[in-house]
Amino acid sequence: MGRRSGILEFAVLGLLRESPMHGYELRKRLNTSLGVFRAFSYGSLYPCLKTLVANGWLIEEPGSAPEEALAATLAGRRAKIVYRLTAEGKERFEELLAHTGPDAWEDEHFGVRFAFFGQTSRDVRMRVLEGRRSRLEERLEKMRASLARTRERLDDYTLELQRHGMESVEREVRWLNELIESERAGRDQRGGPADQGRSQEQEQGRSPELDQSPPQDQSTDTDGLPRHRGGSRPDPSDDTAK
Repeated sequence: MGRRSGILEFAVLGLLRESPMHGYELRKRLNTSLGVFRAFSYGSLYPCLKTLVANGWLIEEPGSAPEEALAATLAGRRAKIVYRLTAEGKERFEELLAHTGPDAWEDEHFGVRFAFFGQTSRDVRMRVLEGRRSRLEERLEKMRASLARTRERLDDYTLELQRHGMESVEREVRWLNELIESERAGRDQRGGPADQGRSQEQEQGRSPELDQSPPQDQSTDTDGLPRHRGGSRPDPSDDTAK
């Protein structure tokens, strides 16, 4: 299986792990969520789906009510087919998700792998991020060496284009450095330390909103009742003071 078809297989299994879809919806998700597949057509997607079905990783199900399917048949139209991930398909996706070979951090593959980082273990994320950074640092070094050799022979526009390319790579390296540092610090990229703290409090049965309420003046009156700020005692008839 080629690189292009291999990453398409990975993306299809990953999207169908979220929920079953019919072909049109699946292609739309590939185009919008994973921009690397914008150039893909039904002619590329459906052979992939058929292969996955033949391997036992997907099953085909009717995607509409029986009467709608019958109407489509009578009208000469093809009834919609929904593709659902099988247990074997889930295992296959987990196997691909754990893969950290060099192709995982190539330009085309890295973006798709990153899109599924929420389902990827931290150690695998780290290996992919560090591999991607290493690959880009090698590329950046080659670009700098090439520019140093050819600078005098380049016109202004070609020189500016090469500088723009180098700046793009440098920005991605900085971005990767930040992601790697966050992973090493054990922070969740979707929330961060503050959100993790809130989740832990909720698991322990505490409301973070209560814990974060503004501090109140705890001074008491002579009868032991707490005073509000300003020294006045709450009016028992006032519902807002209850």
